[in-house]
Amino acid sequence: MNINDTDLLKHIETITGSTSLCLAKWYNATIWLGSGMSTSCHHPPAHYVHVDDILTNPKAIHNTPEKKKDRAQMLDGQRPDGCSYCWRIEDMNTDAISDRVYKTSIYTEDELVLAKNTAVEDDVDLRTLEIAFDRSCNFACSYCNPAFSTTWAKDINTNGPYQDLISDGRNHYTHAHNEAQRYKPKEVNPYVEAFFQWWDSDLHKTLRELRITGGEPLMSPSTWRLLDWFEENRGNSNTTLALNTNLVGKRVREFIDRTHDMAPVDLYTSCEAMSEQAEYIRDGLIWQEWLDNLEYAMSNGNLHGMHVMCTINALCLDSLPEFLSMLLKLKNKYTHKVNLNFTLNIVRFPSFQSPLVLPDNIRNQYKENLETWLSTQLDLPGMETNHVQRLIDYLDIVKTPHDDAFDKVALDNDIKQFYKQYDQRRNKDFCKTFPNLANWYNNL
Repeated sequence: MNINDTDLLKHIETITGSTSLCLAKWYNATIWLGSGMSTSCHHPPAHYVHVDDILTNPKAIHNTPEKKKDRAQMLDGQRPDGCSYCWRIEDMNTDAISDRVYKTSIYTEDELVLAKNTAVEDDVDLRTLEIAFDRSCNFACSYCNPAFSTTWAKDINTNGPYQDLISDGRNHYTHAHNEAQRYKPKEVNPYVEAFFQWWDSDLHKTLRELRITGGEPLMSPSTWRLLDWFEENRGNSNTTLALNTNLVGKRVREFIDRTHDMAPVDLYTSCEAMSEQAEYIRDGLIWQEWLDNLEYAMSNGNLHGMHVMCTINALCLDSLPEFLSMLLKLKNKYTHKVNLNFTLNIVRFPSFQSPLVLPDNIRNQYKENLETWLSTQLDLPGMETNHVQRLIDYLDIVKTPHDDAFDKVALDNDIKQFYKQYDQRRNKDFCKTFPNLANWYNNL
């Protein structure tokens, strides 16, 4: 909707009579088909989709009883508990803009009216969807966990749980998260089949954007099954395809080459540090292969956009400015082929890998490094500038007291315990890889 952020909430209320409606609850979803979990966006907790529901109605992988209850509450002006993140933002002051605004603004006026007039017991067709077919992944990144990586699960199954971690109550590293993959590779997964039934019937007609994530989606046969559909039906769907990939593996270039048989694809990848430091943080990464495939995708792929998602953790700050400079060189080199952009997404969990665990002197040095870097980037687009400035401001948190939940003793314990065991399990060396952090690490 072509309405500015500050006026959109009032407009929603005018059209629907509701002070709490968010169109993501109707038209957006993230669905983990391996575990049978679904949610409307990244803020509410995911919930289980009952198998019996999808056997008779494939649309139930999105239109769950939980979401229909939330829709009814929103239409009545009530606030669903799972959306508390946005309510807290909006309650700060009358001018606060929550993600409810951004997640609603991408849809049309007609879609807002349709949501208001659709009976809450009826199913709604998605407009934007992110799916993961399974958790198959050749990486076991330090900030990830077994719920999203088979390689992480193998680590836990082989070496047992990480010991003596006390700060992260989510128990990411204590078990293999077998519930994240309810069906074995050769078993029929009813959630995957429900998706394809809905897709073949009419989802491909209503969906504007489909983003495939993982794990590593290029390791999933279901991804290639869907790519076959896009090749065979080029021009018969209005759905834009996006794919997250770590850009390392046997089939990466095969996928890039196949993009020429489809409408332009948005390609997403992740990295946030240089060379050996990147390989340490993102275990499984082969730096030169990632870099070569990134450049191959930009020079040879049929891409709508190339997006690099940087997961900002305590270790990547050491080489982040150099990494961003490298991305900008590639951006300028291939600007005639495809636009490259980056985002900086700050780690909150596991909390002991947050940038805020670093001591004040090191964090301030990294902040100053980023300030110096940003001051030289006169042509950096607004979005990237905002992301870098947000990180600079975040690292400057030392100006305010730490939150009560920020237990420095517990976090220091977990940094040392985690990376000591990580080194042993993965044949790595923290101090050799991050010499600027070695003295601090050794004295924890």
